Amino acid sequence: MQVLISGAGIAGPTLAFWLKKYGIAPTLVEAAPALRTSGYVIDFWGLGYDIAEKMGLLSDIARLGYRTQELRIVDDSGRRLSGFGGELFRELTGGRYITLGRSDLSKLIYDRISGSCEIIFGDSIAGLREAGAEVHVQFEHGGERRFDLVIGADGLHSRVRKLVFGPQDRTRRTSAIASRHSKPPDIGRATSSFTSSIALPAGSRFALHDDRTLFLFIFASRGEPEPHGVAAQKAILRKVFEGDGWELPRILRALDTCDDFYFDRVSQIGMAAWSRGRIALVGDAAFCVSLLAGQGSALAMTAAYVLAGELATSQGRPRDAFDRYEERLRPFILTKQRAAERFARAFVPRTRLGIFFRNQVIKTFRVPPIARIAIGRDIRDQLELPRYHL
Repeated sequence: MQVLISGAGIAGPTLAFWLKKYGIAPTLVEAAPALRTSGYVIDFWGLGYDIAEKMGLLSDIARLGYRTQELRIVDDSGRRLSGFGGELFRELTGGRYITLGRSDLSKLIYDRISGSCEIIFGDSIAGLREAGAEVHVQFEHGGERRFDLVIGADGLHSRVRKLVFGPQDRTRRTSAIASRHSKPPDIGRATSSFTSSIALPAGSRFALHDDRTLFLFIFASRGEPEPHGVAAQKAILRKVFEGDGWELPRILRALDTCDDFYFDRVSQIGMAAWSRGRIALVGDAAFCVSLLAGQGSALAMTAAYVLAGELATSQGRPRDAFDRYEERLRPFILTKQRAAERFARAFVPRTRLGIFFRNQVIKTFRVPPIARIAIGRDIRDQLELPRYHL
């Protein structure tokens, strides 16, 4: 079976890894000219952590990852309002929790398949047409080829999803992420902090390896057209955050020297079905839970593992495999999307009263039994990972 996978982020290489294990030939196509090295940090736990262990990635993840010391919520003057220690989530997950760069995880998975399957960079899918037991794929630059199946693993703005299903996103907020070399000397030693003197916009920072700092900006869009180009996007941030306190004036000045910048809307994807004919979606392309959920990469790995296993055990009936893949995962994914919406409302409130309430609740997280009651259900993955014996 020849399977074309669009996207070389997290879901695509994970799917390729497991398909190779099962004797299925994957081809990866990625629009970027090389593996992406930019992006944000992710919180990694749950079933994705278990799959990473099956793939032999845990030692490298531990080497590249971060153990957050503290989430600190401060006001405009930098005065601590609330927060909790980084050990909280490790306690809730039995120690199987770490923060790491999304691009670092992507590269670890990519290195597991590099050299063992066909990988095409700098091209993308321009057209799809099913004909019998084949899918005719028109590439942007590489002409036409035929595959048995096509899987869209190309993220929130999936080209495959748009070609086959049309737009499906539910926009929530707008966010921007930037990182730079050389922390300012007075940036402080807290691993993460958050400004909250007003509801939205909000800004935070995260200290990275190699003397880098990641800045996260979140603000509510008002229907304005999406700015194109880094210069225009940085100008939007300066306009939105102008006059705010905390460290934001210095952070905004530091935007000039940022060598890594990411700007996007925080969205969820809601699909009536994750497949059509011989074409299916996986990861954010199918069910993006949103950037604010923090578990998108782990869910992408989980879905890729299940999809590969179902294809391998379908005895040449991909429609049956797609149906079982969706039946296994859809209820689980819906609970994660609802949890992401609760998290967004709780941690990025829109009113001063909401901020006050959030800060008081977070203070109680210092007591582990209360934290387990408050957020334990959203942290735990209520799904038994299938075992595919081949």
